Amino acid sequence: MKPIVQISLDLTNIDEALETAALAMRAGVDWLEAGTPLILAEGLHGVRALRKAFPNTPIVADLKTMDGGYLEAEMMAKAGATHVVVMARAHAETVKCVVNAGKDFGCKVMGDNMISENMVDGAKWLEDLGCDYVIHHIGYDERRGIAAAGKRMPSPLDQLREVVNAVKVPVQAVGGLSLEQAIQCPKYGAPLVVLGAPLTIDADAFKTADGNLEASLRMICEAVHAQDVPAF
Repeated sequence: MKPIVQISLDLTNIDEALETAALAMRAGVDWLEAGTPLILAEGLHGVRALRKAFPNTPIVADLKTMDGGYLEAEMMAKAGATHVVVMARAHAETVKCVVNAGKDFGCKVMGDNMISENMVDGAKWLEDLGCDYVIHHIGYDERRGIAAAGKRMPSPLDQLREVVNAVKVPVQAVGGLSLEQAIQCPKYGAPLVVLGAPLTIDADAFKTADGNLEASLRMICEAVHAQDVPAF
């Protein structure tokens, strides 16, 4: 199969999110993500607007759910999300609730291992609890804080192969990847390539990046889609 390209709409208003999403779809992006800033700013309205504008496109709602898992997943699924995100640092019962809601409302569950004490174990734990995908994630504040202290900024690529080898579900790597690194993710066995801050979104202002974004996205999509990965 061909890898999947997902753009994270880490924006704070619906109009800009819709404009960026349309540009991304023209460039060849496969999945749209209502990023956490958009979820916080626009909530269900943002997801509904994306679903109305793109009726056949998978939409990931990056809720980063920590509690109240069933209701959060149900609300987003009914608004049009096809995928929701729950955190590995949540209680096991919360992950189970999100998984149950996913089954009840036809929504896939993505488990995010950010801040797990052991990232590989966190990924396996999420899979064991029923998550359909694993997000191997080094957080924004974590990366920046470590770099500000003069230490090497961690990368999801550091343990990506270990995570991929530890689980049977598809994996995506998120957190500070360069364009070149993002394009290489399928070679690590991670077929879901995520483009977002800082690749296509200004991470500090949470607005679309300057320059010819559509042309850049088209180039990235062509490079990612040219690769083959095992079907999942």
